[in-house]
Amino acid sequence: MTERAAVHQQVLGDLADESADLLGLLERLEPGSWTTPTPAEGWSVHDQVTHLAHFDDAARLALQDPDAFRAERDALLEVGAAFPDVLAERYRGMSAVAALDWLRTARAALLEVLGSTAPGTRMPWYGPDMGVTSCVTARLMETWAHGQDVADAVGVERVPTDRLRSVADLGVRTRAFAFALHGRPVPEEPVHVALTGPGGDVWTWGPEEAPDRVTGPALDFCLLVVQRRHLRELDLVVVGPVATAWTEVAQAYAGAPGRGRA
Repeated sequence: MTERAAVHQQVLGDLADESADLLGLLERLEPGSWTTPTPAEGWSVHDQVTHLAHFDDAARLALQDPDAFRAERDALLEVGAAFPDVLAERYRGMSAVAALDWLRTARAALLEVLGSTAPGTRMPWYGPDMGVTSCVTARLMETWAHGQDVADAVGVERVPTDRLRSVADLGVRTRAFAFALHGRPVPEEPVHVALTGPGGDVWTWGPEEAPDRVTGPALDFCLLVVQRRHLRELDLVVVGPVATAWTEVAQAYAGAPGRGRA
C-alpha cells in the first residue's frame, strides 16, 4: 500500500468512528431534544443533523456525477452566503426519526463511495476542486464540529480522541485560506504549532525556531479553528503578531467568513 493510500485509509477509518460516535449520541436523545437550540444561532439539533446529511449526499454526488453536482452547487450558491440557513429551513418539516435515518443512510453511502475511490481522485466542491482524501478530512472535521454543537446543546461532554489530529492538521493547513477569506493579506512568516493530544503525544507543525507560536491542548486548538469557542475560553498560548492575527480569523471550514463565538 502506498503512503497516500495508507493516509486515506487512516482518515477514512477515523471518519467512520466519528460518525458512529455522533449517531450513537443522536440515537440516545429524547424526541423533544431535537428542537433544542444549539450554540449556532438559529439552529436546532435537527438543523445540525440535516446539514450534515445534505452535504454527505452532495459529496457523494460530486464523486459519482460531477456535472450534476456542479449544477446543484451553482443553483444553491445563487442564494448567497446565507445558503446554509436556507437549507436548514428547507428540511425543518422533516421528523426527527426521518432526519436521523437520512444521516445514517447518507453517511453509510458516502463512506462506501469514499472507500472505493482512488486516493488521488479530484472532485469539485463549493470552492476549488479538492482531492478525495481532503474530502474525507473535511467530512471528519464537519462531523466533529457539528457534533460539538449537538453535545453542547444537550449537555453532553464528549471524550476527545486522537481523531482530533486530522482536525488540527486541517486547521493548520487552512491558515492562508482563513486570512484570504477574511480579506486580509496572507503573512509569509511561519508559525510553529505544538499541540498536546488526548493521549499526551505532542503534535507539531512549522519550524520549531519560528518566533510566532501557538501551543496548548489539541482539543482547544480544534475548537478554535472550527469556531466553536472564543480564544479567551481556551488554554492556548499565542505568541507573536502573526500567530495572534491568525487566531482572530482561524477557520477550517469552507463558506463565508465565520463570525466566531462570543
